[in-house]
Amino acid sequence: MSRVADLLGAFDLDPRAATPLYLRLQEQIKAAIDAGSLKPLEALPGERDIAEAFNVSRVTVRKAIAGLVDQGLLTQRQGSGTFVAAKPERVEQPLSRLTSFTEDMRRRGMTATVYWLGRTVSLASPQEAMRLALSPNETVVRLRRLRFANQVPMAIECATVPTRFLPDPDAVDTSLYAVLEARGALPVRALQRLHAVNLSGEDAALLEVAPGSAGLAIDRLSYLDSGLPVEFTQSLYRGDAYDFVAELNLRHE
Repeated sequence: MSRVADLLGAFDLDPRAATPLYLRLQEQIKAAIDAGSLKPLEALPGERDIAEAFNVSRVTVRKAIAGLVDQGLLTQRQGSGTFVAAKPERVEQPLSRLTSFTEDMRRRGMTATVYWLGRTVSLASPQEAMRLALSPNETVVRLRRLRFANQVPMAIECATVPTRFLPDPDAVDTSLYAVLEARGALPVRALQRLHAVNLSGEDAALLEVAPGSAGLAIDRLSYLDSGLPVEFTQSLYRGDAYDFVAELNLRHE
């Protein structure tokens, strides 16, 4: 028996079936994922191998895979192939604690990694200048990153920091807060605003979820002990991975 058949099982090619062939192949692959024959982060056999094993066209295979990518069950990485999407561990994040993503994942025994989407230095935009209390001719560093925990994409972050606190964007490897602390500019408090969103096609692709999936958008403005704003970060979190928790107390007045 071929590896494809081992992973995906026997496939019904009955020409009398009313369901289109590519949809039946989709269901076959979904069943293999649900049964655990195909595990999270495991590579799917190649299009040609699947087509030959099941005696279908590569167009049929491609259409079936594309549908499962749209559903967030498979992910495609250019030059690497097609993989079963990872199922993230849900992370409970207290809203009362200011921590970096790297520190937060480390405390949970998870490995934080980053994929850089952009590192630039330029003049502050009007919104950035207003949030960070900058004059119109001041410059900022912009750090746009895709954040991973145990190889699962969790969030897209775009952090803006005045260059007087962070002159060189290349100084940041994984943790921005570690670099700011080394420069004596570690934030001590922050204001966060959260709202629900549906993830767009581009953002959903980066986070390896289906377009339109639930997400959480967070704007955070962080301050030094002196009261100066030091960081403005806009983040998109995947909704199936995070629970943000706030503790409330009743005050008698």
